[in-house]
Amino acid sequence: MADQFKDIHQSYGRCLRSRDFLERFYTLLLDSSEEIRPIFANTDFGRQRRALRRGITTALLFASGSDIVTREVERMAEVHSRRGRAPVRPPLYEYWLNTLLQTVRERDPEITPELEQRWRQAMRPIIKHFQRAY
Repeated sequence: MADQFKDIHQSYGRCLRSRDFLERFYTLLLDSSEEIRPIFANTDFGRQRRALRRGITTALLFASGSDIVTREVERMAEVHSRRGRAPVRPPLYEYWLNTLLQTVRERDPEITPELEQRWRQAMRPIIKHFQRAY
């Protein structure tokens, strides 16, 4: 299967080279809504950053239609469902996406409006899946 989001994988690689991409994302996310900070009250952020790093890669593979991430996506959806250990109400995903895009704009020196739209396109499938699973 051809990787239809190769440009996003490359952008993500540039973001990760900035070293503080994941930390910056969480700084911005926690400040994005009063409703978000309590969700992370007892979070081990080292572990959370590792999960986010894997999660973004998983989201890109999911958007590309890869079957190899199906089990992981279902596990993540369950964790963030109303029955899971870290429930996330569906409207809060907009804060997550907007924060991700802001962090990408800050950390990818090659970001363009078109590439930002591609990021949005790549993240939509997993966000919609999580919202439905809630």
